[in-house]
Amino acid sequence: MSDGHTPPKGVQQVGKRAVGWIEDGKAGRNFTDVGRHRAHQLADGKALSDAEVKKMQAYFKRHKVDKAADGFKRGTKGFPSAGRVAWDAWGGDAGERWVRGIDL
Repeated sequence: MSDGHTPPKGVQQVGKRAVGWIEDGKAGRNFTDVGRHRAHQLADGKALSDAEVKKMQAYFKRHKVDKAADGFKRGTKGFPSAGRVAWDAWGGDAGERWVRGIDL
């Protein structure tokens, strides 16, 4: 196990955006405490354990289909959808690229 994986600046920026959306009430009623914690962890640039990186990898594999939903893309009706807020809480596209490159 490594000592941790510090999120790159781009992932931190996405986490900060998600935190703002969460605070603005855009996360939806099914948003989890885990998602809230992850958003703050990434926004604060805190290192993630191997287990947390594995959870992120699994999240992105499971939720990639959410990107096709209404309100996911900027400029579309309902943006940001609850799914988009959750996606960004886990690091968004930048987070997906980052954890995909970590071999555990």
